[in-house]
Amino acid sequence: MASYIKYLFKTVRKFYGEAVVVTQEVDDIISSTIVKDTIINNSDCKILLDQRKYQNKFDGIQLGLTDKERSQILSINLANAANRKYKEVWIGLGGTQSAVYATEVSAEEYYCYTTEETEKLELTRLTEKLGGNIELAIKQLAGSKRQENEY
Repeated sequence: MASYIKYLFKTVRKFYGEAVVVTQEVDDIISSTIVKDTIINNSDCKILLDQRKYQNKFDGIQLGLTDKERSQILSINLANAANRKYKEVWIGLGGTQSAVYATEVSAEEYYCYTTEETEKLELTRLTEKLGGNIELAIKQLAGSKRQENEY
C-alpha cells in the first residue's frame, strides 16, 4: 500500500492536483517511512487539529515543520474564549505561510455533527418524539440551547 500511496501522490501532483490524507492518528502516517516521506514531501498544504497528546514526542514526529509552525500547532485550543464554542485549526501553506484559525459553526451545524454521546442521545430522543423529523429536532434543540445560553 505504501508504494501505491507514493505513486498516487506523485501522479496527482504532476497533474496539478492534491491528494488528501485524513487521519485521527499521526502514527498512521509516520509508521511507514515511505508513506511519511511521500506525504510530507508532496504536500504543500497541511491542516492540523489539536496535537497536545503528541506534545512530548512532537519533535520526533518530524512533519517538516519550522520551530514557529510547531509552536503555533502546540498552542491550538489553549486559550479559547470561554463564552464562545469554537475549535482552532492550524493551516500551513508550503512552509511560506501558516496561522491558527478559529472555526465556529452555528448551533444547528454543531448538533448535526456532534460526537458527544449525551448530545447524540438527546437529539435521537427528540427526533423520535417528533416522528422521525431530525431536521425539526435539530432546530428545536439548537433553539432551546441558545435560550439556555449553552450555545
